[in-house]
Amino acid sequence: MDCVILIFVSSKKGNRIFIIGAGFAGENIAQEIGTRKHTGEVVAFLDDDPAKIGTKIRNIPVLGPIKEFAGILRTTPADEAIIAIPTADREELSTIYRILSKAEFNRIRIVPNISQIVNGHAHLIQARDINPEDLLTRNPVVIDLKESLSYLRGKRVLITGAGGSIGSELARQLLSGGAERLYLLGHGENSIYRIDRELRLLQEGGVGEKATVVPVIGDLQDAEFTEFILKRLKADVIFHCAAHKHVPMLEHNPVEAVKNNVFGTYNLIKAAEASGTEKLVLISTDKAVNPSCVYGVTKRIAEMLVLEERRKGLDFMVVRFGNVLGSRGSIIPLFKEQILAGGPVTVTHPETTRYFMTIPEASSLVLRAGGVGENRGLYVLDMGEPLKILELAKQMIHFYGFKEEDIPISYIGMRPGEKVSERLWSEGEEPTQTEFARIFRVESAPFPIPVGDLITKISPVCFHDGSRSSLYRNRKELRTILKEYFPGMRMPDDEPEY
Repeated sequence: MDCVILIFVSSKKGNRIFIIGAGFAGENIAQEIGTRKHTGEVVAFLDDDPAKIGTKIRNIPVLGPIKEFAGILRTTPADEAIIAIPTADREELSTIYRILSKAEFNRIRIVPNISQIVNGHAHLIQARDINPEDLLTRNPVVIDLKESLSYLRGKRVLITGAGGSIGSELARQLLSGGAERLYLLGHGENSIYRIDRELRLLQEGGVGEKATVVPVIGDLQDAEFTEFILKRLKADVIFHCAAHKHVPMLEHNPVEAVKNNVFGTYNLIKAAEASGTEKLVLISTDKAVNPSCVYGVTKRIAEMLVLEERRKGLDFMVVRFGNVLGSRGSIIPLFKEQILAGGPVTVTHPETTRYFMTIPEASSLVLRAGGVGENRGLYVLDMGEPLKILELAKQMIHFYGFKEEDIPISYIGMRPGEKVSERLWSEGEEPTQTEFARIFRVESAPFPIPVGDLITKISPVCFHDGSRSSLYRNRKELRTILKEYFPGMRMPDDEPEY
């Protein structure tokens, strides 16, 4: 193909921006930058479309093909590139990223996937630095988010754990749902402050609709507070994301894991029923399947609490999935830190695999499942094929511009509570594909005892009972009780009582 190459050098000072992609998203971004001179100046579009190359859009030249510009831009001042191709798949993005990396841009940003551009308009404020997870694993499913969120229009929506990875992404996507109010509940004030501020900036930047955003600081372990706040907020829909999640950390703090993950969920369910909440969606994990760790056990109990039979007119359901790329405390940030420090990158076992999904895709599917799910339904997201952690480490080494021989990889052995591989459903569960892409309905085998009986047994370990004070915070007794119902749970030989 003939190549049209133009070298455009701006005479103005400031940030020089190249927009990759001369489609609707690129034009949207260029228009916003043109009205905000402090952000810099768009000096050119880069595109592969022969019909666009050599033309101008908004008086900005369209140059191309993209692959021809690595060498040229290296000799031409270029501060920033914004990839504005929301329909690009992983392979396309990887190719473009390699080209831009060779061109030595100071910064490379990317606009959201097409499914996240709800109103057909990309906004500059949505552009963020490109991350390894943008280029790893499979192509995300494209969901019509506006259609998926229609059931939330005019509703009051509460997100617990709204400052976490999934909670905060749900909040971002819910801006476009037409909700009347969006309550952000969390125990940590800093994380709630950050997502509250981000949502307000997104709204100011033209993203989404004008839902009233309300930050709420509180602890679901406090039953009285939980009942009080839900009656005050009158939430129609709850997305329950709040949980302690770090597997090895919770193995060392089993009582707190149960108190937060189990009793926090128990309190929320009781308060939701009492306040008239119509729908509650629990975010669960593949570690609840045949659980071997305390975290997995707590999430399985939380699932059972949500799936209990309750009065007619309520839709309480579970959405279960595997790891999400880039979440706080996950392996992606850890690998990044280790790679940039020169290594070693630590891998537990050469055969360890995990299911992975991006945070935006998981959140979109959760919102979709929340709209189509039924009461007492257990839904599992199709995570594709599991990925070897070793391969993930190698891909990240390449992403940051190193060769595998530059960064050593060290095998450190399995940590407490971890498995070599995870499953999305157990042998006693039967998955059925729903009519919606990548969402399964799972029929779960009944639990051998009423979950309320288990709650009664473990309650005096988590909350002081004067008649049974010896049980309070007794972690060994707690594990003994849980082991009876979850025989696959690891029981350390040296577990202390307190």
